[in-house]
Amino acid sequence: MRNKLQEVNVADQGIPEANPNVSLDLIKIAYEFYRRGWLFGTSGNLSALISRSPFVLSITGSGLDKSKLNLRDIVYVDDLGKVLSGDRKPSSETLLHVAAIKQRNCSAVFHTHSIWGTILSKKYLKDGGFQIEGYEMLKGLENVVSHDHAEWVPVLENSQDMRSLSVKVNDLLENDKNLHCFLLSGHGLYVWGNNVETAKRHTEVLEFLLEVHGRLGNSDI
Repeated sequence: MRNKLQEVNVADQGIPEANPNVSLDLIKIAYEFYRRGWLFGTSGNLSALISRSPFVLSITGSGLDKSKLNLRDIVYVDDLGKVLSGDRKPSSETLLHVAAIKQRNCSAVFHTHSIWGTILSKKYLKDGGFQIEGYEMLKGLENVVSHDHAEWVPVLENSQDMRSLSVKVNDLLENDKNLHCFLLSGHGLYVWGNNVETAKRHTEVLEFLLEVHGRLGNSDI
C-alpha cells in the first residue's frame, strides 16, 4: 500500500496539505466495513473533510472494491463535486456527502449498503421512516444519554438525480437537527460524525440497531 499523499499532487493543486492518516483511516475503515458485509461489491463510499475553507473533501473513488483500496483510490473534491486532485472518478453521491457535512457541520460521512439497511429502507419508505427506542446501544450516538431515547430513522426515495436528491437531503437535515442518519430506499445508510472515529462509531451503532429492529420485526418475541 502506498503511504505518501504527495503522489496525488495535493499541494500542486493549491489544496491545503492533507493529513495522510485521514486517507489511511478511510482505507482501513472501508476494509473493516467490507468484512462486516456493509460494503460488498463496489457499494458504498466514505468521506472525510480536509478543509472547510476552501472546501476540500477526500472521498473514496467510484466503482471500487472497498477491500482493496489504496491511497490512489482517494479523490479530493470541492463542494460542487469537482475533482481537485486524484486519478479516480468521485462517487456519484458526492453531493450527498457535501450536503450532510454542511448541514451538520461535521467532518466525516459514511455510506454503507448492509442487508438490513436495504430491507428496512424498502419496508418503511411509505411511512417516511421508523423509530428505534429502548436499547442501551443508542447511547453510542452523540448526545444520547439514555436507552429511553427514541431515534427517528428517516427514509428518502432513492434517485439517480443526485443534485435533486442532495437538495432533499439538505432540507431533511435542516428541518430536523436531532437526526443521526438517514436511509435511501433500496440503497443504504448515511451516517456522519465530527471526525472519522465518531462516524465509524455511529455506523457500528446504527447498523447494529437496524439489524435488531429488522430481526425483531420478523420474530414472535
